[in-house]
Amino acid sequence: MMNSGHILLVEDNEGDILLTKEALEEVKPIKKFSVVKNGLEALDFVFQRGKYRNTPLPDLILLDINLPIKNGYEVLQAIKSDEKTMHIPVIILTTSSSQSDIDLSYYHQADCYLTKPVEMESFSVVVNAIELFLDPV
Repeated sequence: MMNSGHILLVEDNEGDILLTKEALEEVKPIKKFSVVKNGLEALDFVFQRGKYRNTPLPDLILLDINLPIKNGYEVLQAIKSDEKTMHIPVIILTTSSSQSDIDLSYYHQADCYLTKPVEMESFSVVVNAIELFLDPV
């Protein structure tokens, strides 16, 4: 069962934000669910800069690749190359099923790569993967 840790969703699509949050809450209420909508805001959040200066680090990051300002790869690379944040699991959650996107994500040390499902019912696969990172066996 999910330990209801702090999840940071980096996503610019309002529909995907709602779908992700609803799917996760069907499993178990989340203690803290934060959303940022571009790559620069994600980096400010994770590195506790600007308006996120006093925000606690997330326990898990769900990261889209296609983001405004800075893309998901840039965000992932920054997170995984900093000693303070490299331990945070990052799940790439994106619409792309391209092998080159998958390879590049793992090259930049993503912990998991999931393609966003179109239907709500298919989101259970995503939620199950997320549970593994929040509540390891």
